[in-house]
Amino acid sequence: MEQEKKDLITLEDFKKVDLRIGTIRTAELVPNTDKLLRLLVDLGEEEPRQIIAGIAPFIPDPATLVGTQCVFVANMAPRELRGLVSSGMLLAARTKDGVFAFLRPTAELPVGTRLT
Repeated sequence: MEQEKKDLITLEDFKKVDLRIGTIRTAELVPNTDKLLRLLVDLGEEEPRQIIAGIAPFIPDPATLVGTQCVFVANMAPRELRGLVSSGMLLAARTKDGVFAFLRPTAELPVGTRLT
């Protein structure tokens, strides 16, 4: 199995990424899109964070995501997508065959738990 070649990063580069456990509190399709979901995610902060994720093709009913814990990048620079600001990134994987999976903890963890 040949791996795609990517630029190597150092341990110090990796330590800059703030990976946290978050719980999805709301999930809805972004109007006039086929791919985007608007998530409000509890990352253990004062207010839930809005994260726009291109996962709608894999989630027939966004309401099924409510209460799901996943891994999020918490220190992504905000980005505007379809007029909505996304303040983080949900981590997920998809194979060439279209199999989709979230990166999730195997046990429920407190929101905001940092991955080390």
